[in-house]
Amino acid sequence: MRELETAGIIRGYRAVVDAAAIGYGFEVLLFATLSRPDAVTEFDAALADIPEVIEAQRLFGEPDYLIRVVTADLPSYQHLYESVLVHLPGVRGLNSTIVMKQAVHPRPLPGRPPRAVTTRPPGAA
Repeated sequence: MRELETAGIIRGYRAVVDAAAIGYGFEVLLFATLSRPDAVTEFDAALADIPEVIEAQRLFGEPDYLIRVVTADLPSYQHLYESVLVHLPGVRGLNSTIVMKQAVHPRPLPGRPPRAVTTRPPGAA
């Protein structure tokens, strides 16, 4: 395991928590489109500062981002949307999709890697 950690293949460990059990029973997939390409760095930094944003991916094409947001309920999301999300740097448009049900829960990667894995640290001979 230590070799995989040193090589950067294992990036960390975490507990899987039931979000609804601790008050985050409302989940939204938020699609964001930026008004200008030079806003990406500033937008990324602003997203990282929002605790309710639990995951975000930069996409090719439009929209520019897929953002996973959790809150207690719809009014909480509406408040976050109106007071924070619409004011993110470079935002041209936001489109929210409410998650009805999680059909497949987050899970580990498939067992066999699609390519050979090296456990040597980067730069090692």
